[in-house]
Amino acid sequence: MTDASSISEKDLKLKVNDLRTQIARDEKELRSLFNELRLHRTNMGELKEKRDALNSQVKEMVTKARELKGKRDEVNAKISELKNIKNARMSASQQASDAIAKLKAERDALNQVSRGTVDIISKAYFAELDTFLNADVPLQHEIDVFGRLLQLDERLRAAMQADEVHKKIQETYDSTMSQQPGTGENIGSTIKELADVSQQHHTEMIDLYKKIDEVRKDADLCHAQIKEKFGVTEPLRARIDPLKQRISLLRDELNGYLEKLNDIQLVKDEKKQQEQRIVAKEKLEKTGKMSLQDLKVLMENGDLEL
Repeated sequence: MTDASSISEKDLKLKVNDLRTQIARDEKELRSLFNELRLHRTNMGELKEKRDALNSQVKEMVTKARELKGKRDEVNAKISELKNIKNARMSASQQASDAIAKLKAERDALNQVSRGTVDIISKAYFAELDTFLNADVPLQHEIDVFGRLLQLDERLRAAMQADEVHKKIQETYDSTMSQQPGTGENIGSTIKELADVSQQHHTEMIDLYKKIDEVRKDADLCHAQIKEKFGVTEPLRARIDPLKQRISLLRDELNGYLEKLNDIQLVKDEKKQQEQRIVAKEKLEKTGKMSLQDLKVLMENGDLEL
């Protein structure tokens, strides 16, 4: 600031007018900056609300998608368990089938030897044995009976072994059917139904994730626009503080010049009042008359009391 004491009243007035013009221009620019900032902040607020709402939407959908994934995985675990049961059932069935086939082959071989049931062969055997032990027959006939007894004994043993093998076949079959996992259940049908449910959960989850991607893109777009607006408003904010500081300095300078002008005006007013005082005193002394203004001036300076 220039030393005001060395400046003339005219220059002081010019300086004051110039400072007022600068302050008015800067204040106008400041108002413009604030208005522009307010506009961007309003739009930014709308963008933030939209972005936050979209992100909240994404959060809710992600939670639901995870629930669907959990349900799908739970159903898939059941399917895997049933498949294991089915495989175990098939393996057990195959093992039982192989064992039964082997036993049947053994039984059939024994039946070929026995060529009859235990009951029929037993009756024939005991009939021949009775003949051999009790009948009075020729030696050759006795020899023939003994030969038939040996054959019947072999056949009887084979028949009895065939019955034992047949019994094992039945036991193996019954044991397999009673102990087989999943007995009485249509596992294949259940797996198909569960697979449909799993696919439904999976499809809903995929559709939801697609929607999540779309909503997230919108949220990201809003965020990008917010960042862009910050890029615009930052330079505006950067201009505001220096401008306010400059206005403050200009006002301080203006006040200094105004004080000086005020001092000058006081001096001028005092000089004018003294001139009016002198004129009023002379007028009073010469004419004995005075105007109300003269009366006021003389009273203010203590030249006249009521």
